[in-house]
Amino acid sequence: MAIRVLDDRQRELVFIRPPRRIVSLVPSDTLNVSALGFGVVGRTRYCDGDAPIVGGTKDVDVEAVARLEPDLILANQEENSRVHLEELARLDLPILIAFPRTVADGIAHLARLAKILQADARDLIRRGYGMLSSPAPQPPLRAFVPIWMDPLMTVNRHTFMSDALRLAGAGNVFADRERRFPLAADLGQAVPTPAGTRDTRYPRITFDEVVERKPEAILLPDEPHPFSEEDAAVFRARVPAARVVRCGGRDFSWYGAQSIEGIPRLRALVDSLR
Repeated sequence: MAIRVLDDRQRELVFIRPPRRIVSLVPSDTLNVSALGFGVVGRTRYCDGDAPIVGGTKDVDVEAVARLEPDLILANQEENSRVHLEELARLDLPILIAFPRTVADGIAHLARLAKILQADARDLIRRGYGMLSSPAPQPPLRAFVPIWMDPLMTVNRHTFMSDALRLAGAGNVFADRERRFPLAADLGQAVPTPAGTRDTRYPRITFDEVVERKPEAILLPDEPHPFSEEDAAVFRARVPAARVVRCGGRDFSWYGAQSIEGIPRLRALVDSLR
């Protein structure tokens, strides 16, 4: 029986048989495939594993992917460049595009992959939904999580990272802040122009704004920006009222299997800062 699924772009994919030649262009999905008991024949340089590398998430080598003759390519609307995905689509290669905006979306995506691969993942998916149903500690710890240093950037409530923070028992102090255009508007030096279709979920902010939001804790993940101990010293000097800790970034941003173990780790971290 054919397997029919919709990806997060509402594109229907039909599989006559479970795919086995999988190329993953997303580190989260490389881990997801492994968690489901399978491997990939191609991956990005940021993925774990020893399969051949087909570039990075933003600079996919389309020809290298095609040479691997994949029967499934795993991609992400945000992490991968549109131009490369369109080139792969023109080659009639089967691409599943994911775009989880919440941790629950990521678990649902993992279940979708299990369906496509016909993997027996009932226990894994059950653990995922069980993790989601476990109440987060209250009251929320006021937290700030930057994602870039220069310019200083963070996330608002409409992001996977902010949802992971919520499930860990922390409140994102920039949950209501949208990105403004141009950069000078984000920094309070100009009148904003209409965002149009541009992404407003990743605001560029100032240290003065961070101080005004009064975070109790500042969590510095090691990805996408590798915050260093020197960066941590800057935050401690500029925002002395907050506790500053460096931590792993995967638990904040890798969706699916990573979250099942990652969210409890984040909860433990948040609890240690109360």
